Amino acid sequence: MNFDLIVLGSGPGGYVAAIRASQLGMKVAIVERENLGGICLNWGCIPTKALLKSAQVFNYITHAADYGITVDKAKPDFAKMIGRSRDVATGMSKGVQFLMKKNKITVIEGEGKLARGKKVIVTDKEGSRKEYSADHIIVATGARSRSLPGIPIDGEKVIGYRKAMTMPKMPKRMVVIGAGAIGVEFAYFYNTVGTEVTVVEYLEQGLLPREDKEVSKELNKIFKKSGVNVMGNTAVQKVDTSGKTIKVEVKNLKKDTTEIIECDVVLSATGVMPNTENIGLDVLGVKMDKGGRIQVDEYYKTNVAGIYAIGDVLDTAALAHVASAEGITCVERIAGMKVQPIDYGKIPSCTYCSPEVASVGMTEAMAKEAGHEIKIGKFPFSASGKASAAGVKEGFVKVIYGAKYGELLGAHMIGSNVTEMIAEIVTAMNLETTGHEVLKAIHPHPTMSEAVMEATAAAYGEVIHL
Repeated sequence: MNFDLIVLGSGPGGYVAAIRASQLGMKVAIVERENLGGICLNWGCIPTKALLKSAQVFNYITHAADYGITVDKAKPDFAKMIGRSRDVATGMSKGVQFLMKKNKITVIEGEGKLARGKKVIVTDKEGSRKEYSADHIIVATGARSRSLPGIPIDGEKVIGYRKAMTMPKMPKRMVVIGAGAIGVEFAYFYNTVGTEVTVVEYLEQGLLPREDKEVSKELNKIFKKSGVNVMGNTAVQKVDTSGKTIKVEVKNLKKDTTEIIECDVVLSATGVMPNTENIGLDVLGVKMDKGGRIQVDEYYKTNVAGIYAIGDVLDTAALAHVASAEGITCVERIAGMKVQPIDYGKIPSCTYCSPEVASVGMTEAMAKEAGHEIKIGKFPFSASGKASAAGVKEGFVKVIYGAKYGELLGAHMIGSNVTEMIAEIVTAMNLETTGHEVLKAIHPHPTMSEAVMEATAAAYGEVIHL
């Protein structure tokens, strides 16, 4: 019952940390109350991408004539789409089970709670309790959907992302509150399969308000063209669920006017809140901020010796790849390795609607606010041979360089497959690559990734294909 490391939570932060610790020779246990893989594999990253792929395939079929193919009228089978998504999630969770066995990690099923003396008390489904101890304990318990004040998630009429992935039938009308990545991805999926979707966002920029303004503007235009009702600069006043239909009262903050939107279901996509209650943090005196997030140093140590925290319980970006990187950094530091703290200015962000959105580094506004003199290059996919051949001409690549030294400050993309393309930019930023080096790196033709080179050429007045 004694370990070198115990990890609470088996999401992409927890299980990755456990595997890396095992590789470094530690005796490791991981505690999970639901399914291995956590929210990401079971209810987040993976199953949502399966749903989005189904929507994308359906969209291709409905536009088959554009590619010279005649197809009888297609219709979505909502239940089978949901079923496929769950099958994909189940398969991935089984993959994590295999990884635990391969790396000789002890899996403890149940709900874990921290106790004094570097101990964890685990209560299983039958109510039986067992005590475990470890020199080091990592809290990686993740997060859950956040409810708006006065608009509780009831799981039937007002739902979170988990219910949105397992609805028994397709709703005719849906209101999505919040236009971040979660809201945008579900809005795309449900609109594509036939639901009438309205997206309500408090911030003026509308869809993906944290992205570069030009990207957000382009996505707003594309979504509206596809039939999504996008309402930026709008606040939800109240949600009336007492009748047969749901009535959502919204207020336009600019015009100071209100209106009622009727729908069958409301999806609350206003962010997440950390799972830090009732796990013993208060008993140990672990410091947290007002939002319930755990405070740590640059290597994820809390103020309590032997207790660490990673992932969505921190005030860092709630992204799977961030949690994984934090887990590896934390464990390698525990093992005495010389590691560099994570540079959070070089974390890529991806949204998997169609077209996709990907970004890293500073937006144009952020770069100017930071006092940088900048060179900006932009290349539209409408000028890309590969995009034209593939029939995906929407969107563009925008790059931002420092004018004095040519350092790559940020990149912002909207278009087909840009979530794959952004890795080139992340690598270039990590290597402190300059604009001229990107420009002189020969990109294969015809590819979507040529747009990175072309956008860079545009920044330096050397663009060929515009």
